[in-house]
Amino acid sequence: MASGLYLGGVQLPFVSSLRVYLPRTAYTKAEFAHIESLIDPGQDPVSVDASELAESLERVSLTAARPLPTPDADKVRTLTLDGGEGELYAPNQAVARSIAGAAELLAGNMEQLATMVLSQEQWAAQLEQATATPALDMPLQTRSSTWGIPFSWFTLVYANDRMEVVEANGRILTVRIQVPLSTAVGRAERMLRMLAAMAPDLDLFEELEDLGRWLAAFGEDGVVELDYGPVANRVHPDDSPADVHMGLQCLADGDFTGAAAAYRRLANRWMPIRQLARAN
Repeated sequence: MASGLYLGGVQLPFVSSLRVYLPRTAYTKAEFAHIESLIDPGQDPVSVDASELAESLERVSLTAARPLPTPDADKVRTLTLDGGEGELYAPNQAVARSIAGAAELLAGNMEQLATMVLSQEQWAAQLEQATATPALDMPLQTRSSTWGIPFSWFTLVYANDRMEVVEANGRILTVRIQVPLSTAVGRAERMLRMLAAMAPDLDLFEELEDLGRWLAAFGEDGVVELDYGPVANRVHPDDSPADVHMGLQCLADGDFTGAAAAYRRLANRWMPIRQLARAN
């Protein structure tokens, strides 16, 4: 963190996001009133990023553990495309996503570790406090990934899609690639058909199936944004979207040598990033 900006130090996890921006018409009157109440007129995407990080660090540095955010942690990102087609909205839904993550943690193999951080009673109290926030029943518009970007996300974008490169103090803070929601859904469906015919047992098939269902639930209006986050400083300019598309096309064509070469390029690029999660 420097001057309020997270400059991608390795002491903190790299967090990347896939988010959906929707028009006002996608929300009910009550939902949009809640979204409007969260928008700071002076905000920009970088200030929202910095605010989210600061609040996250504050929670984990408190003497008394408070892993779940309170409603004031919820923020809304806005996006206006070059064509001036109207403002689009992406609430970060920090509370709702944290509740979902906590429920998964407490129901999975990590339950014993979770109860070492907080007792079952403390977790219950945290969840009760967090569920006081309004609009928890809205579909989640953001997915996040630490220490790397899932390869399935790269199937949604191409190098010639709309791209924003955000820099400060000689470092790349993030790269954001934006594509119309209908286009992203079409690309996911096309890749699913390809994988279903040639390699339905790949983990990527299951990931894409889940990703496609999530995107399709929002309809056709809106924009999908792949936000690299601070990992962009290590990989930009990034050929991962091209390598993923090329690898899948090679598989479809029966060119297993070409597919293996594309995978090696991806592994060489992202394995060192993922290994940072275990670094001292």
